[in-house]
Amino acid sequence: MDRWTDTISSLARLLFWPALAFALVMAVLPKPPELPTDDLGDKFQHMMAFFTLTVLAGAGWPRLSLWRAALLLSLVGAGIEVVQAIPVLHRDSDWRDWVADSAAIAAALVPVVLFRKAWRASRQA
Repeated sequence: MDRWTDTISSLARLLFWPALAFALVMAVLPKPPELPTDDLGDKFQHMMAFFTLTVLAGAGWPRLSLWRAALLLSLVGAGIEVVQAIPVLHRDSDWRDWVADSAAIAAALVPVVLFRKAWRASRQA
């Protein structure tokens, strides 16, 4: 089990940075490209992005405090909304997007906690 959890953790760390970069770029592009999820709405896209980022961060850095990770990611979501308020970007800043981000972060803590239990168990075996 040790090898499995270490592999997942390494892969999550590797994928976190491009996922974060993708989310940030998509958030500030004046006219982001159409995505297959556009029909599901803006809030769904926010939740999908922040759920993914939270799972990757939580699995990638299993020793990092979950509260710290959740707070930092929530601040990223708030920062995105502040940047989207810049008129030249022609984006809509909406505090409900930050709420959707934060709700997704909270929901993602469930699989993260399960992974971390497996990770700790592999360390004790």
